[in-house]
Amino acid sequence: MTLASNTLPDQPLSEEVIAEHGLTSEEYQKIVDILDRHPSLTELGIFSVMWSEHCSYKSSKFWLKTLPVDAPHVIQGPGENAGVIDVGDGDAVIFKMESHNHPSYIEPYQGAATGVGGIMRDVFTMGARPIANMNALRFGAPEHPKTRHLVDGVVAGIGGYGNCMGIPTVGGETNFDADYNDNILVNAMCVGLARTNKIFYSAATGVGNPVVYVGSKTGRDGIHGATMASAEFDENSDEKRPTVQVGDPFTEKLLLEACLELMQQDHIIAIQDMGAAGLTSSSVEMADKGGVGIDLDLDAVPQRELNMTAYEMMLSESQERMLMILRPGSEAEAQRIFDKWGLNFAIVGTTTDTGRLIATHNDHVEADLPVSMLANSAPEYQRPFEEIEQKPVLSVSRFEPPARLSEALLNLLNSPHLCSRFWIWDQYDHTVMGDTIIPPGGDAALVRIHGSDKAIAISTDVTPRYCLADAFEGAKQAVAETWRNITCTGAVPLAITNCLNFGNPERPEIMGQFVAAIKGMREACLALDFPVISGNVSLYNETMGRAIPPTPAIGGVGLLENISQRCSIDFKNVGEDIIVLGEEKCHLGQSLYASFLLGLKDGAPPPVDLEAERRTGEFVHNLISAGEVSAVHDCSDGGLLIALAEMALSGNIGANISIPDEELAHGLLFGEDQGRYVITVPASTTDRIIMEAKKANISARLAGNTAPGQLTLGENDTISLEALKKAHEEWLPNYMSG
Repeated sequence: MTLASNTLPDQPLSEEVIAEHGLTSEEYQKIVDILDRHPSLTELGIFSVMWSEHCSYKSSKFWLKTLPVDAPHVIQGPGENAGVIDVGDGDAVIFKMESHNHPSYIEPYQGAATGVGGIMRDVFTMGARPIANMNALRFGAPEHPKTRHLVDGVVAGIGGYGNCMGIPTVGGETNFDADYNDNILVNAMCVGLARTNKIFYSAATGVGNPVVYVGSKTGRDGIHGATMASAEFDENSDEKRPTVQVGDPFTEKLLLEACLELMQQDHIIAIQDMGAAGLTSSSVEMADKGGVGIDLDLDAVPQRELNMTAYEMMLSESQERMLMILRPGSEAEAQRIFDKWGLNFAIVGTTTDTGRLIATHNDHVEADLPVSMLANSAPEYQRPFEEIEQKPVLSVSRFEPPARLSEALLNLLNSPHLCSRFWIWDQYDHTVMGDTIIPPGGDAALVRIHGSDKAIAISTDVTPRYCLADAFEGAKQAVAETWRNITCTGAVPLAITNCLNFGNPERPEIMGQFVAAIKGMREACLALDFPVISGNVSLYNETMGRAIPPTPAIGGVGLLENISQRCSIDFKNVGEDIIVLGEEKCHLGQSLYASFLLGLKDGAPPPVDLEAERRTGEFVHNLISAGEVSAVHDCSDGGLLIALAEMALSGNIGANISIPDEELAHGLLFGEDQGRYVITVPASTTDRIIMEAKKANISARLAGNTAPGQLTLGENDTISLEALKKAHEEWLPNYMSG
């Protein structure tokens, strides 16, 4: 039996305590007005996490609402644990991407590991078995004293958690840039598979239904994790180490199997992961979505530490925990399943018709709060923003050509920007489950839907240097490159998730980057029929007032109906012709050639012509489906010559590369013009394919042919595959070995 809410204290809290909870004085006054009294410390903690940037999206919600989220194949868009799309035959793909940036900088192994664990729970809480993990990582400059330590810990954490769970990590991307020295980014993506008639949601409905806690016990780790993720770092950031959660992948594996077993029966009304803000967010969000209240008995919460307070239990972000609403009478069967898997099972509450969250501990009411106000009344800010000043497009003549093209190629391949990421991928088990068809290293990963001829293509992409120069074009490019990479496998791009990483939105120049990026994403998603079905916003990624580059990471998913029609980047046969599709304007502004080799970071990034992007991509898809091409690769970082080198190294076959204009060679080979593909075809079909491309208003030219052993660049410049491989593979292992 609960006590009346008027037994709670009604004393003002100090300005210091309010500030420690990340709330402004105005936000605190709004809480007082809602309650018609001052909150208790536990209630303040609950409001602080529910109204945090991480949970409420108070600075971004206005703009996020402008993104396209609908399509005939979309079953569930933003607003649930993860998004859901229909891929036919009763199959649904469930996926999402989230950030774990702040924890990973403070404690890289556990920060990254629990990021992976959390995103997998978001997926399997909806009834899906995870089939693939991806990630997008941004580290500081290699020479920074913390970078090597952070790379080592993050990669080990991702690999350790995913490998122990038996879920393949099939790819991702890794960047090094001094602008991430004090704020690395760790974005984790998970893709799962479910049946369309067995998808589980988080809306708690009905009155008198048992509220059940399952999984690990609650400890003091992760308290204020959501609040920490909603604040910038300062010189005392290491003191936030206690807010980093501790993960146990073996327990999560048991939790996965137990949940999926229970989901085979008709016992679950609603289910939600206890992620950011733990028991607070899961109970509040479930109750709000179902229009009910919840009474919680915190004495029943399984605890692994003595004398935990109500405040600590409500805000703990201990990992591997779920909250469920069960049908009455199913408790015994549910407990049997969780006992079998060796997991905690406890009835911790009941759904009510009060519309309130009431939490009791030691026979005292510790919180009595209106659910709808917690979930929906966080301030929604339309923060002032500055328009981004457009940078000029720079002529190729502004960029000095290299003395030797092959030397420039070697230097790029032996750099932190374009070196092989095998040292990273080798720590991820991409073969587990036996369905990975295209592993890390291609344009997109390809994972078979087990027991079928269908496969899911997955890619993560963004080019932060483009976004820093022009967030609108940079975000367009991120969406377009994800779409392009999926297309390269032969799959049809279907939908995206995102992880929008930015600095402090209270600064108009940062908010301007965010607004421009949202507008760019929207334009690209509409043009490419590529809806946003889930995502995450990570703000305040800065230290001592220095923000990261705007980094709107995009995770895309596509469907390949028949794996026999797949394509990959590796050259397959000697003597085939190489065709470049897409317009070549020698755009070197914001390219790796300009920034890394010449030290120039001027000018506009390459623009994205979305009509041409779609036209060329659909043409390539049709060629793949018809079996006309043996290899396909998109041109992105480093330009055409890097794409050709990657195709050659992947297939261990060289190429003779023609250069139509020697004076423009560096622009043609290292320019990063968008919307381009490299394909290989039998020589007998070259003229016809080029003619068909031009009829479709697509630029196309013969760029050379595959050949044994080396790359030949024009008449007098050759380089062996052995030298290319050495340059490509050496940098990262040498760096990590110190």
